[in-house]
Amino acid sequence: MALSRSGLAWGAGGALAVALAASAYWLARPTAPDLNDPALIARGQKIYAAHCAACHGANLEGEPNWRTPNADGSLPAPPHDASGHTWHHADRLLFEITRKGGQAAAPPGFPSRMPAFAGMIEDREIWAALAFIKNNWPAEIRARQEKLGK
Repeated sequence: MALSRSGLAWGAGGALAVALAASAYWLARPTAPDLNDPALIARGQKIYAAHCAACHGANLEGEPNWRTPNADGSLPAPPHDASGHTWHHADRLLFEITRKGGQAAAPPGFPSRMPAFAGMIEDREIWAALAFIKNNWPAEIRARQEKLGK
């Protein structure tokens, strides 16, 4: 069956609309936690409470003895406040660890208990949780972490 010119035009127009919508999504998606967005930080606090606080502490304090390996060689969940090492990592690495799980970033043979959150929460929610975490760091810690790049 042959398509008419108007059918081709509608098909091309539909494909263009889909391509534009996809481009708009990819351009609009966050690529770093925005600490100038109070709504994002408030949303991040809720996401952190729902998905992170059970291991990393309601006040970002981490598990006790977080530097001492567990019997299986994994480490307890570290604090996300200024006393921990979260701020020693660039935003993109923090995002990838949260999205793909700690094992994805761990050295070979090093066990990590950090679960992957891809499929459980959206990328925007990961960035929101990171915005909440970073917003709790003192200004000098945020400045040092920013020097690591995105």
